[in-house]
This record gives sequence, C-alpha cells and structure tokens, in this order.
Amino acid sequence: MKVGFVSLGCPKNLVDSEVMMGQLAARGHELTANPGEAEVIVVNTCSFIDPAKQESVDTILEMAEYKKVGQAKRLVVAGCLVERYRGDIRKDLPEVDALIGTNEIERIADICEGVEAESSAGAAPYLYHDLTPRMLSTPRHFAYLKIAEGCDHPCTFCVIPQYRGNFRSRRFESVIAEARRLFEQGVREINLIGQDTTCYGEDFGIREGLAELLVRLAQIETEREKWIRFLYAYPNRVTQKLLDTIAEHPSLVKYIDMPLQHASAPVLKRMKRGASGDIFLKLIERIRRTIPGVAIRTSFIVGFPGETDADFHTLKQFVEAAQFDRLGVFSYSDEDTSRSFGLDGKVDGRTIGNRKRSLMALQRRISRAKNRKAVGHEYPVLIEGPSAETDLLWQARLSTQAPEIDGAVLINDFEGGDPKPGQIRRLRVTEAHDYDLIGALLPSTESDMITLAPVPPGLIQIAPAAQIPAR
Repeated sequence: MKVGFVSLGCPKNLVDSEVMMGQLAARGHELTANPGEAEVIVVNTCSFIDPAKQESVDTILEMAEYKKVGQAKRLVVAGCLVERYRGDIRKDLPEVDALIGTNEIERIADICEGVEAESSAGAAPYLYHDLTPRMLSTPRHFAYLKIAEGCDHPCTFCVIPQYRGNFRSRRFESVIAEARRLFEQGVREINLIGQDTTCYGEDFGIREGLAELLVRLAQIETEREKWIRFLYAYPNRVTQKLLDTIAEHPSLVKYIDMPLQHASAPVLKRMKRGASGDIFLKLIERIRRTIPGVAIRTSFIVGFPGETDADFHTLKQFVEAAQFDRLGVFSYSDEDTSRSFGLDGKVDGRTIGNRKRSLMALQRRISRAKNRKAVGHEYPVLIEGPSAETDLLWQARLSTQAPEIDGAVLINDFEGGDPKPGQIRRLRVTEAHDYDLIGALLPSTESDMITLAPVPPGLIQIAPAAQIPAR
C-alpha cells in the first residue's frame, strides 16, 4: 500500500511523523511524495495557535480532494488537532476516515490498513525510544532527536500540557543509542528537542540531566566533525553547569534557544512565568561571559491580555539592551482552552499587529548590525545544498543558525572547490543582509562525504517550523 504524509507544525511534530512513517515502512508499506498516487494519506496536524489550526483544517480539506481525483481511499488525521477537537472533526469533517491522537501513533499501520478501529482517546502517554522504527524526512546531514515529551510548566497562554501530557524524559541510554546510530548514518548535526529540554532527567530525580546528557553525546566518537544543539530552554533552568558544559565541548554548538515570551514583570506574572527583564539581562550577561561567541535566540508574544503601551515599551527597551542574535515575535492567540482565555484586558488585533511589526523592525536593525560585523571573518559552515531560489548560489548554515528557523549563509564564490551537501567547510563572509550572510567558500580540508543510500521520500509537505512559537 502507498501512503503519503503531510506534516505540519514544529520539529517535535515532525519527529512524530517520522516515527509513524517508520512504523509503516517496517510493515512493508511504500511511502510516496505524490498525493495523487497515495492510497492512504495521513495529515499530522498542529493546533497550538489559530493560524496553525486553520492551516491544519485547510490541509485536511485539500488532501480530501485526492479521494475524488487520485488513488486515495482513506484519509487519516493525526496529531494535536485530534487531541483538542476529536469530536468536532468527526462531526464537521466527514471526509476524514480515522483519527489518531498524539499518544496513539504506534497504531498508525493498523489504522491505515483499516484493520483496527480508532480509539476514543485516553491512551497512555507515549514516547518513542531508540528501537522504534523511524524514517528521517530531513536532509541527510541533520536530524531532530526528541529527548522528552510533555510539559509541567503552568504558562497560561499554552495548551500543550492538555494534549501532550506531563513531562517525561527518555532514558539516557536510549538517547545515546539513537544519536550514535544517526552519526553512523552520516548525520552531521543533531538537534535535541522537547517541550522543555532543560527539564530533561528531572522526572528521574536527576539534577543537571541535560548537562550530563550533552557530555555523553559530545563523547560519541565520529569520523568527522559533529554539531549538537538543544532547543527550547526554559530560562530558570539554564544553570551554570549547563553553560560550562556547552563552553567546554567543541561539538556542542554555542547557541542558546531560550524563549522568554516577554520582559515586563506584570505581563510575565499574568503568563505564570515570573521573572523580569532585569533578571533576564543578568542571565544573558552570564551566558555571554561563560560562552564566548554564543548566539542567543528568543521569542516573544505581543498582545497578551493586559499588555499596556508601557509594558510594550518595556519589552522594546529590553530587546534594545539585550541585543539578541535571533528573535521571533508572535501575536497572542486567544485559545479557548487556555487559562489566559478568561483574562481581561484583551488587546485588539490592529494594536497587536502594530506591536509585532515595531518589535521586528527593531530586531531587523540589530540583526543587520551584527551581521555587518561578520564581514571579513571566517567561520565553519554546514553545507545544505543548492539554493532553492537560484542555481547560482548554494546555501549553508553557521553553527549559530538552527535549521529552518534562523537565517542562512549563501555561497556565491566557489574558488575553494565544489561543495557537497553535508560537508562542514570554512567560509569567508563577504556581504551582510538583515538576516542572511553571503560568503566565499575556502579550500576544503575535509574528504568527500560517504555516499549514503537514499531514503524514500515520505513527506508531501512540511510546514516551516518558524510559524509555530516555541514554548
């Protein structure tokens, strides 16, 4: 049977899709990137914010058309939208044949084959392990590795704990085994993900679990240079030991993704996150002091209920003072099952839009100034492949640029020799733009990449991860 996949939302959702594809492949099914020839189409949905919900519904309806004009006999909807709106989907989308929640993904093959009826929800919390079949959908040189699932934080704007459950970590040896296998397969960069990676190990009673895990990962021997990063750090879990660990090991990229959500103490209090801009500035100063050359990425929500002009001014002053290397801004989404839904002081859409544009304009200026300082310097870059925009350029990333959410480096000078996807090469920056850099590739000191067996394309579409705000 041919099965096509559409994966929407964040990298954490993408890993769920890869696990489902692995389950299907292990059962002997063929994965296709062409929805017109798929006998079964699976849409793995996101429902974190309103735009994500709408994209999920639109995609379901789009894929349903292939039951009329293609080979599709069955449409399966999986993921977060199912957890939140299972009853509504059954009632309002008769085109859908089966539903799978986030804790039921091991049943994907039975559901696609139609040999097992869907459950009515309430499945036990699920988290895959190193022996779980998984098919990568990312380029062969980088992969995401989920180290935990769920969340225990009480953020009032967030509905993730309602359908992902309480925080739970994978076992150390399971993570190490999967990482070792990925490196052996030719992956050069592993990105550790979870709703909050900095809580890793706490449910086992282990303090500093993430730092310990990073040390173990850094000690994995590989034939070529490797990059390891973690995403989604909770600010009050960023310890000195964690920072010292990143500084000590060259393979741990000097990059901190730490969503702060706001800088005004009153807004943070209403978000149930605590702290303030002054506290964050002290933490940022400590991070930069401990890890020279570190890049810090964050994200903010504008228009949270009760956010005043003064609160937003505090946020802008904070961003100016912090000088973040990367920054994302998201409009508050008034989710009906979130605790913030009942708060007063709702901000109108026009004001939210203006605040978002104003904050991004400030960050654009900061980013442009930082990029200009890079001109003339040399850096290692991970070669991605030819640019999607033109055949004249190739695309690469600095270690301080996470895949899919940060800017990129474009190569327009190849005097140093032809690049190959997956190589880590040195590049001299020659031009700077708001978010991207342009540079010249220097002569290679790395041997050609090992030839890797192709993986059947399993995804029809992957929504950009940057569309979904980090926790």
